[in-house]
Amino acid sequence: MGRLLRWLIWYPLLLALSALVVVQFWYVVHIWYWVNHDPEMTAFMQARLDRMREKDPRATLRHQWVPYDRVSVHLKRAIVSAEDAKFLEHEGFDWEAIQKAHEKNVKKGRVVYGGSTISQQLAKNLFLSGERTWWRKAQETAITFMIETIMSKRRILEIYLNVIEWGNGVFGAEAAARYHFGVTAASLGPEQAARLAAMVPSPRRYGPGSDTAYLQRRVEIIRARMNATQVP
Repeated sequence: MGRLLRWLIWYPLLLALSALVVVQFWYVVHIWYWVNHDPEMTAFMQARLDRMREKDPRATLRHQWVPYDRVSVHLKRAIVSAEDAKFLEHEGFDWEAIQKAHEKNVKKGRVVYGGSTISQQLAKNLFLSGERTWWRKAQETAITFMIETIMSKRRILEIYLNVIEWGNGVFGAEAAARYHFGVTAASLGPEQAARLAAMVPSPRRYGPGSDTAYLQRRVEIIRARMNATQVP
């Protein structure tokens, strides 16, 4: 009886552990594949497309992949300075930024600041939903560690620049440059790059030519930091 009881207790746990290992292996395989192959669709892109098609079944995303060398260095510097100033220094997590974000959120009484690095944002965009649960945050942490271990900083930034949102259904630097300014990603100047970087936290708020006092302040701050920002 005692042996049967132990089996009934341990068997579900072993099944759960085996399933967890399989899931993590699935993430690792995809990350390894994307070292040399470009993702065609991310979980975040698919979720956005699904929501768009609830209103219009024929809706499509604006997205065109461009290699790292065909993205303006101004945009690379603007994104790193705005989203993750220590990108080249950390191993996936900026603990100081996370602590500051936590302190600000405590003062506000709600989650306002994230403190996520580019690698953490990429983990969410590639694989996860937008829900806020402890399990999803734990999985994001694990995926971020995998990404930083398997991919170079250059590849992480290349994929990030090609999959983040810059408007409702507008994804990646090339589509963003054409949508907002009518130019290619390679042709973006410092002011345009800083403006795109300033839009990242709320990408669907701004259409072509949109401007607010807050956005302009963010652009000025990013412009001031860009020249000193190192990129891979």
